[in-house]
Amino acid sequence: MDEDTGERGLGRRERDILALERRGFSGPGAKERAIREELDLAPVRYYQLLNALLDDARALAHDPVTVNRLRRVRERRRSER
Repeated sequence: MDEDTGERGLGRRERDILALERRGFSGPGAKERAIREELDLAPVRYYQLLNALLDDARALAHDPVTVNRLRRVRERRRSER
């Protein structure tokens, strides 16, 4: 089994994105700062990757609580439009 990708599992970056989503952030800009500093990603790219992860069965298997919570948030925002 490969440490970075697992056997047909999530890669390190994907796991790190989900881990960041499990955390709480205090104050404005704290999450965006963590995205840049810890993941070396622009926030726009981070959210693109996160959105794709929400539709990935591997992400659901890895962290069902976080993925289902974020799916609910996404659906609520879509329905408000």
